[in-house]
Amino acid sequence: MSGFIRKRLIDNNAALVQLLGLCPLLAVSNSAVNALGLGIATIFTLTITNALVSIIRPLTSKEIRISLFVLLIASVVTALEMFMNAYFHELYLILGIFIPLIVTNCIIMARAESFASKNDLWLSIKDGFFTGLGFALVLFVIGVIREIIGQGSIFAQAHLLFGDFGYYLHWQIFEDYQGFLIAILPPGAFFVLAVLIAIKNKVSDK
Repeated sequence: MSGFIRKRLIDNNAALVQLLGLCPLLAVSNSAVNALGLGIATIFTLTITNALVSIIRPLTSKEIRISLFVLLIASVVTALEMFMNAYFHELYLILGIFIPLIVTNCIIMARAESFASKNDLWLSIKDGFFTGLGFALVLFVIGVIREIIGQGSIFAQAHLLFGDFGYYLHWQIFEDYQGFLIAILPPGAFFVLAVLIAIKNKVSDK
């Protein structure tokens, strides 16, 4: 793994190290499907936004760059929201307000301002993709752990994302499981995130 990719996936992970984007990370990650859906949406938004910012950077003055970045991000998210509403309507309804709130995700603005506005197109695309992938992986892991503890299953309602194939992905690990409510409530997300950060710090120290 190259240093460029490792830095974005592990060493400077947006969720575990920078602690950015915690609102969707904690609110939507109560199941693997919800977490994966929002994670993919974030990867898409970061990659496209970084590409657009890099393309227009020679034409952008310093005075209007932040406003222009917000406009670009909002346009990409609006297109994404319409796409999800059309093709993944039930998942769109479950994720609700957190899809348009991608516009305010500080990860996206941070990468647009600190990296894409200063680098060429290919590097900006790579930065957006792998930064988004690092965030999505953490989101997905938290979703899997919370779903297992909270509901005793993995990929419940996977058909919302994968169609009919999703029914084959659903695995009920514990039969007659009564569930553990706190795991699928916001405090459960804090607990799981804290454990992941502790593990990441321990591994990094070694």
